[in-house]
Amino acid sequence: MAGEQKQEMKLMSGGGVLALLLAVVGLGVGAYRLVYGLRAVTHLSDQYPWGLWISFDVMAGVALAAGGFTTTFAAYVLGWKKYKPVVRPAVLTAFLGYFMVGVGLFFDVGKPWQLWHPIINWNPQSMLFEVAWCVMLYLTVLFLEFSPNLFEGLGNPGLAKFMRNPVVLFPLVIAGIVLSFGHQNSLGGLFLLSSAKLSHLWWSPLMNYWFYLSAVAAGLAMVSFETIVSHRSFKMEQPLAMLDGLARGTAIALLVYLAARFGDLAARGNLGLITASGKASVLFLIEVGVLGVLPMALLFSPGVRKSVDNILSSQILVILGVLMNRFNVSFLTQSNGPGSYFPAVTEFALSVGLVALAVFLYRAAVVFLPIMTHEEAH
Repeated sequence: MAGEQKQEMKLMSGGGVLALLLAVVGLGVGAYRLVYGLRAVTHLSDQYPWGLWISFDVMAGVALAAGGFTTTFAAYVLGWKKYKPVVRPAVLTAFLGYFMVGVGLFFDVGKPWQLWHPIINWNPQSMLFEVAWCVMLYLTVLFLEFSPNLFEGLGNPGLAKFMRNPVVLFPLVIAGIVLSFGHQNSLGGLFLLSSAKLSHLWWSPLMNYWFYLSAVAAGLAMVSFETIVSHRSFKMEQPLAMLDGLARGTAIALLVYLAARFGDLAARGNLGLITASGKASVLFLIEVGVLGVLPMALLFSPGVRKSVDNILSSQILVILGVLMNRFNVSFLTQSNGPGSYFPAVTEFALSVGLVALAVFLYRAAVVFLPIMTHEEAH
């Protein structure tokens, strides 16, 4: 059966070619930025030093890659074996996501050739230092978790079996969970110093924990999304029972996250800001209401969970909600005085190119490595 499925999988189909072309264009923009600087390809300024690349390529990318630690926690720590079929695709997505975060940072920082300096120049009092180390270490952990698939694809089942030994695998899973908690929190912690310029609909002394809780929901939603899309792409039967479980998990994660946020707003006397903050109120109602409460209610509904299409559309709303949250926090709701910011076409081109590159590499891995046709999937 595995062989038959692999014959149906083609790397350079219409979608594969399009992804590769978009990736080439995006990387071309990145090369142009390295030669001519940020000013030549971005609309960033002193008032808006963080724009699309940080918000989407880094902050949103890290959140959407959270499916790696959520699925390994469910499958290996909690022992929920029905989720083992999605562990390999989820770890692959997380690895590619964090790799693209690194690539995005390389193009965004002022001196990309010094991106490795946190390894030797330690500053434990810096949130960015902690984020840098957690991302580097977690990327390493994800590669080690993914390596058995690579070894199998290279014809070395002995090494694959060794890496899947619980004595080796379980510490990696625990390390991944701990590191994910650390840097998901720290990304939110970066904005704790912004209480004077960030709307208090988002700013909170606990906002680092909101980043972590929302990442759990985003990770589960992303696993559902990639499962449905990849099974359709490769004409495989949809695992509805597993998708139902992921949908319920996403709904519960959203409930905890939204209850925590509203509870915090109430405790700090800020509930009135929901309707009295102008543009920020509109953005909040879209993010939390349309892209938070609505998909949560849909995913709690047994009738919605009976349909793959309904699950997919609801999970897309969750993904969009977390994306909007990161954009709201990073620049949409900030007041920086004079000036404004809207991404340049080249900024969009690089971000789209990085996503396309990740899609192309994901497709290549599924075609050439035992990602979706392993024994657990049967």
